[in-house]
Amino acid sequence: MSLVPGLRSPYARIGRLVYFGRMLDKIRLHAAGRLPADEYAANLGKGFDGRCCGFLRVNYDELKARTLAGELDDAALLAWAEERGGRRSDDECEVWNGFMMKRAWRDDATETLRKRIRESHLESAPILTMFDYIDFDEGRDPVRARAWELREPVVVLLMGVSGSGKTTVGEKLATDLGLSFRDADSFHPPENVAKMSAGTPLTDADRAPWLAAIRSHIERTLARGESGVVTCSALKENYRAAAIPDPAHVKLVHLAGDFELILQRMNARQDHFMRPEMLQSQFATLEPPTAALTVNIAKTPDEIVAEIRRALAL
Repeated sequence: MSLVPGLRSPYARIGRLVYFGRMLDKIRLHAAGRLPADEYAANLGKGFDGRCCGFLRVNYDELKARTLAGELDDAALLAWAEERGGRRSDDECEVWNGFMMKRAWRDDATETLRKRIRESHLESAPILTMFDYIDFDEGRDPVRARAWELREPVVVLLMGVSGSGKTTVGEKLATDLGLSFRDADSFHPPENVAKMSAGTPLTDADRAPWLAAIRSHIERTLARGESGVVTCSALKENYRAAAIPDPAHVKLVHLAGDFELILQRMNARQDHFMRPEMLQSQFATLEPPTAALTVNIAKTPDEIVAEIRRALAL
């Protein structure tokens, strides 16, 4: 299958349930014409969708209509379904999650899973269940992410001055964990991009919509029951406060190094040169965080990622 932007892993939880959020994604993406019809359309409302609605004791078409009305977010849609069909006990939800996550492992769907693995040329992937297959087939790695542990979602925010390796480490960390990655520059509005391209320094007023966009991205990621990695220089405490909506679910990592090392690395980049005074200005602005994991960037990216994973138990 294709990697479809906006289609989350079946392991992602909304409330107490796995898969429910993915079903909502498929409904919305199909209505918007962004769900590949040849790969997904035939199973809409069937298969896992049908099992999920059956567990909740709601009609798929009614859930679809409520979803597309656009009035309710994922959590509210689940609450509507529970009100409609009756709230399931915690034990029932635990049994449901266990059944769904282990589907095709030593059961009547095992042969179907083996066939799909062969058809998708995924024989080398460590696939044990249908959920594993879906993730690998769509470009995620549930084994590296240990998706079956159903841990609370967390966003790792990598901060530091220019040249500290935020993008390099962020991409590597996200790849290792099978998570989404967003670089800070992708959140800048066009006006900021134009200023930076012209060499005009940004003001705090310029940064406000940028920080708000990062905050919204983190909020959306967590609300979807997903984890992720994002970068942001976040040099000042008030910048961090503006970008981080929920400190309990956002792990701040400060990539720290001395001035000479970072200047040397930046000037070694092809087609890039940073004047010492430009980097010195960032060091002067930096307010080192007190509630963060600080990692020395003198290490290799692999060593830094390993340290982050150990320290944050990722």
